[in-house]
Amino acid sequence: MKIAIIADPELPVPPLFYGGIERIVAMLIEGYVNLGHKVSLFAHPDSVTAAKLFAYKGKTSTKRSDVLRNSFLINKELFSHRYDVIHSFGRLIYILPQLPLGIPKLMSYQREPTISQVRKAKRLAKVNSLTFTGCSAYISNQIVPIAPAYPIFNGVDLRIYNFNLNIQKNAPLVFLGRIEPIKGTHIAIQVAQAAKKRLVIAGNIPPEYTYYFEEEIKPHLSNSITYIGPVNDEQKNTLLGNALAFLMPIEWNEPFGIVMAEAMACGTPVIGFNKGSVPEVIINGINGFRCDTQEEMIQAVHTIGSIDRKMIREDAEKRFSSEVIIQQYLNLYNKIIHNEDFHR
Repeated sequence: MKIAIIADPELPVPPLFYGGIERIVAMLIEGYVNLGHKVSLFAHPDSVTAAKLFAYKGKTSTKRSDVLRNSFLINKELFSHRYDVIHSFGRLIYILPQLPLGIPKLMSYQREPTISQVRKAKRLAKVNSLTFTGCSAYISNQIVPIAPAYPIFNGVDLRIYNFNLNIQKNAPLVFLGRIEPIKGTHIAIQVAQAAKKRLVIAGNIPPEYTYYFEEEIKPHLSNSITYIGPVNDEQKNTLLGNALAFLMPIEWNEPFGIVMAEAMACGTPVIGFNKGSVPEVIINGINGFRCDTQEEMIQAVHTIGSIDRKMIREDAEKRFSSEVIIQQYLNLYNKIIHNEDFHR
């Protein structure tokens, strides 16, 4: 197949630190190229890829002039050369000129979809040419009433994450993610303190949430509560693999949370609040615990030793491995290319 993949311009593919969407794009491209498919990627100029790279000149997805420049680059190529499928992880507007055409188009949402845009795109698209995916059923189910949509989880390259069966008796809890209120870093601290466990906090601090770090996180840092900053893949593998559990105390509906799959790839159980995709990812008592309250999360920490880390890794291999996710997308490409999507 000849596949066009569209990313947003803000981060390179793959990213060095934070950037879940770009990480997924990089994973898919490597898998596709290894299987003999021809791939073109529209992305940040610093991207390192086996695909044919079309480097954006516009640096943002928000500035109108940048969006226009990047849209021109994308559609100049798509109008000039034949592709079997267009797969966009970027702004829906990038494929606007392609909507009236018959070429199969797949729009993948890694965040909350804007339903009004989905409706408009469906109206503008040629019949039987536009399909959607969500990184969880929580996302795709929002689109299903309007257009064909399927859940495909985000995956991880299991070569990067080593399974660790044996951890130290005093292994810490880990929080890894953006340091901001909806991610619940402050709750992770409270849980660790109440459970009398060490906690390692890792992740970037968005500039707009510096106040949150200074007021809600920094005052609690100590020998038992530490912050180590952003981590790369190698550091993440070590951090997650040596954790007692990964805490996911989210205060919003997380579309997926790829770090959950990364932790599970290491054999590390996840304890998370029952929001967004968490009920789909965490199988209660098998690879972690789902909680409705902070008190339940504290109790889960105390009982986390009942979970078999080997079973966690096996579940990650079955549901989140890059090979599984790559094949699910390729199967969907074939489905929409042959219009099976619309004749169920």
